[in-house]
Amino acid sequence: MTVHHATEAAARAAVIDVSRRLIPLALTQGTSGNVSCRWARDGRDGMLITPSGRPYDTLVPEDLAWVPLAQPAPAVDAPPLAPPVGAEGPHVASSEWRMHRDVYVARAEAQAVVHAHPPFGTTLACLPRIQREGIPPFHYMIAVAGGDDIKCAAYATFGTQALSTTALAALEGRTACLLAHHGLLTLGPSLEAALAVAVEVEVLARCYWQALQVGEPGLLDAAEMARVQASFARYRVTAG
Repeated sequence: MTVHHATEAAARAAVIDVSRRLIPLALTQGTSGNVSCRWARDGRDGMLITPSGRPYDTLVPEDLAWVPLAQPAPAVDAPPLAPPVGAEGPHVASSEWRMHRDVYVARAEAQAVVHAHPPFGTTLACLPRIQREGIPPFHYMIAVAGGDDIKCAAYATFGTQALSTTALAALEGRTACLLAHHGLLTLGPSLEAALAVAVEVEVLARCYWQALQVGEPGLLDAAEMARVQASFARYRVTAG
């Protein structure tokens, strides 16, 4: 299901807008990271995604690739950065197209995906402790990602099916996860929602990093996190 954008042109413009905000929001650097939104075309489920290796400030809507969600299973001997089958557009789709595609297939509610390399989230994602345990409930806003912690996906080479598989596992029941030795991945019911979660997770990562410089932060218990999640759910209904 495609929502929020009346036309493909509007959807393309929204993806470009969010991608251009990644660097000013300190969520990524250079050409790293990628942004997509779900978009069906001619009855085929698909997504619009930023191209590989192109500076965000030079992108225009026509630069995006449209990728059908129906893709053949990757062959055992397939190159790790093999482009998607049936993609349309003037440039090669982001090298992380598979991770985006698999999120849309696995999570029907996902309408947008943001992947970035924010400094604090990425720093934490390089620590074995965080890779094992994630970011714990040291702050109530951890619940913004949908659980009582923010998990970290096991490391796998960028652009591979292995990375997509580990990311989906870390995202189970959540809207954000860290990627070991790599960065951050978020999803949402809209591009703005996916971006907002990315911003919040990076703020939380910075706060947790800072707290660890002073000592060991206290943690909220499961009962309190359940209350926070219930309150968040009511707030979203009211706000909607």
